Amino acid sequence: MNTKINRREMTTFAIAAGVLSTSQFGRASALFIFGPQDHTDETSRRTNMPETKTQYPPIPPDDLNRTLTFANPYHEGKLPHIGLVGDTYTITVNGDDTEGRFCVIDMHIPPSGGPGPHRHDFEETFIVLDGEIQATFRGKKSVVHAGETINIPANAPHQFHNASTEPARLICICSPAGQEKFFLEVGVPVATRTTAPPKLDDKEMGAFLEKAKALAPKYHTELLKEA
Repeated sequence: MNTKINRREMTTFAIAAGVLSTSQFGRASALFIFGPQDHTDETSRRTNMPETKTQYPPIPPDDLNRTLTFANPYHEGKLPHIGLVGDTYTITVNGDDTEGRFCVIDMHIPPSGGPGPHRHDFEETFIVLDGEIQATFRGKKSVVHAGETINIPANAPHQFHNASTEPARLICICSPAGQEKFFLEVGVPVATRTTAPPKLDDKEMGAFLEKAKALAPKYHTELLKEA
């Protein structure tokens, strides 16, 4: 009897005896044919692959030439109060304060107040502090109450109107800045945050509208017939 049995024969005998399963037989066969496998190289390749990291630009150093902006709209003579279309707009933060990034305007809108339909190429956010306004956006009207915020996307037709019997107060943020300069150029200075602008007769109103139409393109604004 030949007592020398090779590895494959031993594996076959083990399956027949129920010692090895079929899957174990497959692994044993591979071991017999190819010999023991060394995974060191594959592991080493995975370990030595360089990791990809997202690079972000560094934050610029602090610009010590810029200063803190502090505004109180109730301090007379400290901020420009502009009378325009029956409203009063107080510029609390202008583009010079923010390097043109945005401006902030404190708006007093009396009953029946608010600008006509228009659009412009900058974002405009309204935060209603007191009262309510009726906002028209692409032909749809919505009432915005105290504590609520709306944002008008750039280039979209819109207007707002105080349809209530009480004054409304809004914070308007325009980004980028520039709208405040339009108000300064087309409006008239008034004494306080709530001082109404002088009422215009028909001739004065006509002159105002012509001035506004002429200046609007300079400030990336278009006056419309409807919002």
